[in-house]
Amino acid sequence: QVHLAESGGGSVQAGGSLRLSCAAAGYGYNCLAWFRQTPGKEREGVARIHTVGGQTWYADSVKGRFTISQDIANNMYYLQMNNLKPEDTAMYYCAAKDFGYCGTWLPNDYSYWGQGTQVTVSS
Repeated sequence: QVHLAESGGGSVQAGGSLRLSCAAAGYGYNCLAWFRQTPGKEREGVARIHTVGGQTWYADSVKGRFTISQDIANNMYYLQMNNLKPEDTAMYYCAAKDFGYCGTWLPNDYSYWGQGTQVTVSS
């Protein structure tokens, strides 16, 4: 069982930055991803990391602006978001996937989810 808890959301003007944190407790996963969702839309994967090898992947919409990282010693994961745009406004979730293939953006492939943290970017 894995428990995840996000923090760090808030309101910021366009062009600003935020850093989201995800505290993880438990074992049995090797893939940690950040998703976001706005009302009426499907959950969208924006960044993920292979927790053992360190490989990272990004959605095209955030590439070059967002950075996912991990602090293995403290079971913490981060999403640094720079040059934020109004279209980045969403509820952001961290999610963990059981050991196995990490090359997926499908929300249903992730077994463990945090409660989410809201990010609002004003123009």
